[in-house]
Amino acid sequence: MSSLTITEFADKVGDIMPAISREFLRNQTVDFYKVKITLPQCVILDMLDRSGGSNMSDLARHMDVTTAAMTGIVDRMVRDGYVARSSDPDDRRVINIKLTVKGVRVARMIHAHRQQMTIKLFGVLSQAEREEYLRLLTRIKDSIGN
Repeated sequence: MSSLTITEFADKVGDIMPAISREFLRNQTVDFYKVKITLPQCVILDMLDRSGGSNMSDLARHMDVTTAAMTGIVDRMVRDGYVARSSDPDDRRVINIKLTVKGVRVARMIHAHRQQMTIKLFGVLSQAEREEYLRLLTRIKDSIGN
């Protein structure tokens, strides 16, 4: 590939990334449809599965929404049996959220599907290319502070 200016690079990335994102989301949508969850609910399931639980304020911060908005999302997840809420014994104002057995099952199913989709998409790269890609993505992620 010839040397690209940063503008040319931005145009090429702008052309390529939507196709990859669409393929990824197209396959994820199948899972969302099967279990009838939204993308934000999926993100919450993943976060709770990784952390073992969270409180409403931290979930809202993680999702960059208000606590009131998070309450609505969590209400639907409680209704559908994915999470349970409880009061903190030390501070009744704090509401803790944990996955139910159903929530754990769905979170792990989605994680396994996402993992298989990633393997399918990135299987065309050599191990060295995958490691370099991961290194670059990590560097970009670290630069934005997330």
